[in-house]
Amino acid sequence: MAQDLEISLLGELRVASHGADIALPASRKARALLGFLVATGRPHRRERLCELFWDVPDDPKAALRWSLTKLRKVVDTPERVRIVADRERVGFDADGLDIDVRTIHARLRQNAAALSPAALEDMADRLDRTFLDGLDEAGGEAFKSWLTAEREDAGAARAAVLGRLAGHPDVTPIAARKWRRLWSEADPAGAEEYAQAPEPETREMREAPAGPDSGAPAPGRKARALRAQRIGFCEVADGTKIAFASVGSGPPLLKAANWLNHLEFDWTSPIWGGSFAEIASSRTFIRYDERGCGLSDWEVADLSFGAFVEDLEAVADGLGLERFPLLGISQGAAVSIEYAVRHPERVSGLILIGGYAAGWRHLATPEEQARREAVRALTEVGWGTDNPAYRHIFSQTFMPGASADDLAWFDEFQRLTTSPANAARFQDAFGDIDVRDRLAQVQAPAIVLHSEHDQRIPLDQGRAVAAGIPNARFVPLESRNHVLVDYEPAWTVCMAAIGQFLAENGI
Repeated sequence: MAQDLEISLLGELRVASHGADIALPASRKARALLGFLVATGRPHRRERLCELFWDVPDDPKAALRWSLTKLRKVVDTPERVRIVADRERVGFDADGLDIDVRTIHARLRQNAAALSPAALEDMADRLDRTFLDGLDEAGGEAFKSWLTAEREDAGAARAAVLGRLAGHPDVTPIAARKWRRLWSEADPAGAEEYAQAPEPETREMREAPAGPDSGAPAPGRKARALRAQRIGFCEVADGTKIAFASVGSGPPLLKAANWLNHLEFDWTSPIWGGSFAEIASSRTFIRYDERGCGLSDWEVADLSFGAFVEDLEAVADGLGLERFPLLGISQGAAVSIEYAVRHPERVSGLILIGGYAAGWRHLATPEEQARREAVRALTEVGWGTDNPAYRHIFSQTFMPGASADDLAWFDEFQRLTTSPANAARFQDAFGDIDVRDRLAQVQAPAIVLHSEHDQRIPLDQGRAVAAGIPNARFVPLESRNHVLVDYEPAWTVCMAAIGQFLAENGI
């Protein structure tokens, strides 16, 4: 019987009981499924697991049931059920288990001085092994994307461990040189930045927590901040569970949800990755999946503007945020405006990109409303199909200036992010938004940025938001994209303007 389990995700997947290995299923997909459930540590919809690991001709539902049967023999006992499943979701109960990756990340959250060189060396050795080695081809593209991100996480953690070893007071000078060399190979920018720090205080800052209650060194490069993503869940008053994530270190900046988010897929994406890294380079950047999409609950009765605001309130309250700047993109701008009016004491600044104060049912011409209704109908019948044309309607208007590869990525991202019914419901909710009467009540300093040739939300709507908020700064951006991509000049202008806004207002 499998008791006192130890699970190793670094290297080849290994499950042991009392130090003795337990035989795993021969199926790589079954092993990959176990690794995914253990690593993510939360329930997943059965449909999503089928999409991750099986093609349609393989009868995914039956294959999932077969794999779960095999895995229960490995990890379940009469005393404790570890594979927790119902008709909708499947999860893994890891309570009380020794899981190598989790243990390492927990120890990295300790104060640097609390870890001995021997403990750090053991961690560095473990992290040098390939995460879920040998399972690269066990799933589809979405699984590969997740696996790549997890391996990048492990690489970032290893760089952090090497950095601690390089500066540990109990490491000999000869050993320190070795660790500095390995650190430089793993993270050249971080090691160089540390080495060039002129004052001891600067190095202490490098060893300061990477986030709330964290003891990990601050990232040496922007992208590394993203790979320290920490995911949690909170509950809204109506019982809806909302997933949120934080990355980076420093004062918090909270981003309201916008059109379709997915914490696992968007943080390393070609669309959002550069923007997230830029923000997280100097702040604790917090974002969440709106109800109805991503890792948050999909089956919800209320998918309305009021519920979107309550989701934002739940995240801010759940994290205990007292005062913070708020970032709102697209319909997230209206959600941010409403929150800022309701909670003026908590919002230190508003950053609004591509936003609008009133949805298409209020401002669009009859012809445009007819087009929107037609797209909504197409969404319900075609969103979940393999044909990307239904989703391309959105990606092409969101990012007409993006590359073909990026558009293709976004097409597939949308399909994985929500259900056809919810995609249609979102469009209804966005059309009903109206915060025009709230603009004058905003007390926080605000900056409004909008692409001049935005094909999704016209420039005039962004300008109207800025005109309605007292003393708001308006920044037009030379772009056709509603969603900026980091290789266009407008993105650089946007990031610089946001940085200047935050600095000028002492936020």
